Amino acid sequence: MYRIALCDDEQAEVVKTKGMLSNYKKTRAELDFEIGTFENAEQLLLKVQDSYDPDLVLMDIYMEGKTGIEAARELHEMGNESRIIFLTSSEKHAVDAFRVDAAQYLVKPVSEAELFPLLDKQIEILNEKKQKYVALEMDNRTFRIMVHDIVYCEAQGKRQYLHLTDGTQLCVRLTMAKLEELFLPYEEIIRISKWYIVNMDHVDGMDSRAVQMSNGQQLYLPRGAYQILKKQYITYFTGALS
Repeated sequence: MYRIALCDDEQAEVVKTKGMLSNYKKTRAELDFEIGTFENAEQLLLKVQDSYDPDLVLMDIYMEGKTGIEAARELHEMGNESRIIFLTSSEKHAVDAFRVDAAQYLVKPVSEAELFPLLDKQIEILNEKKQKYVALEMDNRTFRIMVHDIVYCEAQGKRQYLHLTDGTQLCVRLTMAKLEELFLPYEEIIRISKWYIVNMDHVDGMDSRAVQMSNGQQLYLPRGAYQILKKQYITYFTGALS
């Protein structure tokens, strides 16, 4: 299931774009997605703050109140990783759009011939991200754990606990060093202390004392770790959202 957010303050444009998305869905029978519509940027941002997590955002730039550029900047500041496509009436803000890591920028009127290949590309990128996994042995059985579902890993003695997005905890009998080694292929997974490995896709914020995770948990940092972690976080998102 993919969530697509459509944000535009012109109702006629919402109806037109939603119609194109419905037609796209008919031509891609294997896809399952839901469309959420928002009348302005503030409405979208409030919904995201209330745990709404779209995979793809189709957004106008010229809107009453906050512009699409401002909304995209705030989404990234929240740690939201949605792919953003701007649909707007002017080429004037193309440079600004890519400064806030827009996936694409289309000038209205947008046709299905332009939009459909772009959606294909974004779905492919999302699929690649969701297909990352690690194989872990628990209770003499091997399980495939999707990397995106891992919020953080916590060391408790000789056991490591994986905290997942659905609230479950999995216990594995591995050293933290061995677990860290399994995650080496995935740049979003980093070790932040002797006790914690985190998924940067699920970091909501941080300061010199602690990291705030998307599940509400605060993970305390050792002295001197903040500056290094902040640099890693910024470097990761500069690349991952481009």
